[in-house]
Amino acid sequence: MKNLPTEFTERMRTLLKDEYPLYENAVNGESVRAFRVNTDKISLKDFEKIDCFNGEKIPYVSGGFYFDYDKIGNHPFHHAGMIYVQEPAAMAPAECLDIEPDWKVLDMCAAPGGKSSQIKNKLGQNGLLVSNEIIPSRCKILTGNIERLGLENCVVTCMDTKRLAKTFPKTFDMVMVDAPCSGEGMFRKDDTAISEWSPQNVEACAKRQAEILENAALCLKGGGYIIYATCTFSLEENEMVIDSFLQAHSEFELVPVKQAVRENSSDGVFFEGCKTENIHHARRFYPHKARGEGQFAAVLKNRCEPLPQGKSRAQTNDKIDKAVYDFLDDVLISYDRQKVRLYGDTPVYFAPDIEIKRGSAFCCGVTIGEIRKNYIQPHHQLFMALGKNFKRKIELAPDSDVLNRYLHGEEFDTDCQNGWAVVTVCGCALGGVKVSGGRAKNHYPKGLRLK
Repeated sequence: MKNLPTEFTERMRTLLKDEYPLYENAVNGESVRAFRVNTDKISLKDFEKIDCFNGEKIPYVSGGFYFDYDKIGNHPFHHAGMIYVQEPAAMAPAECLDIEPDWKVLDMCAAPGGKSSQIKNKLGQNGLLVSNEIIPSRCKILTGNIERLGLENCVVTCMDTKRLAKTFPKTFDMVMVDAPCSGEGMFRKDDTAISEWSPQNVEACAKRQAEILENAALCLKGGGYIIYATCTFSLEENEMVIDSFLQAHSEFELVPVKQAVRENSSDGVFFEGCKTENIHHARRFYPHKARGEGQFAAVLKNRCEPLPQGKSRAQTNDKIDKAVYDFLDDVLISYDRQKVRLYGDTPVYFAPDIEIKRGSAFCCGVTIGEIRKNYIQPHHQLFMALGKNFKRKIELAPDSDVLNRYLHGEEFDTDCQNGWAVVTVCGCALGGVKVSGGRAKNHYPKGLRLK
């Protein structure tokens, strides 16, 4: 039995009443594992043809599956960015709303990248995603996941939310606020969250969440949406934050979530003093009611009319070193020359229609590579994002010895033509090699290799 804090259990007994024994039994049970198919890399239909995990579908997530498979992170499908392992209830917030494919979306507290990648799968080729994380070490993890998944048209920033509001005022069609919280919903799988819990921490989190939500509103266009989410159960961090925000912002309203999420969750809780009559539109996921950990989600809509769109503030195309174009002409079947830009001194493949000022982003678009003396050293992200458009491809079977050797960083023989080539599994990019004289020199990043 988990040693839950006495004050926490008292609060949960008050909240759940007769259901508390069911919750207590669930929180002492086994956690549930799940993954999503990364449809920027492979369609759900094509993935289901090769799926070897035999997972059950998550009812409220298209492309989401529960699984029971050891060391899934070592599987070639994971290395190829076909799947993203994510706690199932954490997938629910991004499913609360129909996200349009041409939206600009900000994920304010994005690391490690689960919700960001889920949102990007809905944005298609024309949408823009800005993923933010305030902690630099976590920002690197976020960037690594975006690279592995081969996501285009993404910007990663490393700012506090106050600076975000100043950098991107009234810019986004949607803002995801996966707010830092006391983590009550993670007690089943995280004993550290239990040891760090206290009523004082709950109050501190609620104060910080209210500030983040205020800054989210400043980033939002008229007519846009905020999805507010936490992985905790406390009223102070959930319904009370929403109620206080709505009392201060008459231009916002709480709106219903999509039916599939509603059917697999519980209503938001009406508390003494609550002025939001439809607080039940907020959603709660409990481990004794749904297969997953704890989660809260609420969708807020700005009722103001959107302002007319002004001229694009996108950067003009910079003076690109000829070596960049020569390199892309050599390795890619086709590409849009207008998307080749410089961010700082780094050539990137990106088509923003908002201004990304120098120094404001941790990374910007798809990194093409490093400009060296008259040649380009390609970045891993180029293979992962644009692999399907490479001229030279080396397809390896998922269970082949050569693929296993590649993931360990070894060279291998090939009949591929000389030059930079992408290594693929089931048509999806794993990384790159430099072919010379029938030998493929391995360029899979050392930090990602199997040990």
